[in-house]
Amino acid sequence: MTVYTTIDSPLGELLLVGEKSGTATGGTALASLSLPGQKGGATVQAGWTADADAFAEIAAQLTAYFAGERTGFDIEYVTAGTDFQRRVWTALDDIPYGKTFSYGEIAAQIGASRAAVRAVGTAIGRNPLLVVRPCHRVLGANGALTGYAGGLERKEQLLQLEGVLPAA
Repeated sequence: MTVYTTIDSPLGELLLVGEKSGTATGGTALASLSLPGQKGGATVQAGWTADADAFAEIAAQLTAYFAGERTGFDIEYVTAGTDFQRRVWTALDDIPYGKTFSYGEIAAQIGASRAAVRAVGTAIGRNPLLVVRPCHRVLGANGALTGYAGGLERKEQLLQLEGVLPAA
């Protein structure tokens, strides 16, 4: 069953979408975390059920992250995508808090050629789990803030929160 809720954040209202998992704990696996106005972001669909309680743990972790009290997430994900996208997304999951990688470094990490940098960028742009899968930690080869589905201003906010960039 697909469930959703929204939570307030410094980035705006986040839309969390998940699947009720069949685990004994009855948890929810996060399928999407979207920002307002996000390119390719999820929108509430007919047949989805609003269920804030299903996301209580995820919401608590996000709140702690935005408060600077948490540097990572311990949540169950639903990972849909091509094999290549999943490899790229796994590499994103491995980028430590407060660190950045270039698109080329991600390509090298997954064993893709230098020519695959554009494909890596496309896969990163299709990341359905903004914030929790840290695509905001990927920069251009020259260190420039490039390509973030939630907008470069939000990417900058997240990198400031993590101490990568000086606060404005």
